[in-house]
Amino acid sequence: MQLSTRGRYAVMAMTELAAREGVLSTGSLRRPVALADIAASQMLSLSYLEQLFARLRRADLVSSARGPGGGYRLARAAGAISIAEIVAAVDEPIRATRCEVGSPGCMLRPEGESGRCQTHDLWLELGRQIGLFLEGVTLADVIEGRVAGRALPLPPLPVAAE
Repeated sequence: MQLSTRGRYAVMAMTELAAREGVLSTGSLRRPVALADIAASQMLSLSYLEQLFARLRRADLVSSARGPGGGYRLARAAGAISIAEIVAAVDEPIRATRCEVGSPGCMLRPEGESGRCQTHDLWLELGRQIGLFLEGVTLADVIEGRVAGRALPLPPLPVAAE
């Protein structure tokens, strides 16, 4: 599986923003959160966060306020923003296979032919399951501690007769 640091940091920063927004808010007026505060808390580079938040803003996940007391706010409620949306906003597709459109496939065969490896479908389905899981988890789930135990147990495999 490949989820780059960019995707992880975007999720961490958005979670921090959602949590801080909840603490700072009074009534329905949400105060913006400074990126410098998030950068310090998450031990991330401010310039790196600025790049991530530019992408998040283009994806309509955050809005910005300029000037003194400015910063960022969630564009929607934390319960309406999935983790998958955040990862997609920073251009991080979750891929578990090495196959990509236009590439020779998972691996080259000894004769130089391209094709899918025997484990291709396994990794493809794993990537899909990760995507489905992240689509079902929101920022509110993360900040309210509702993520642990969400993976569904698989039924036991049938035992082969000997």
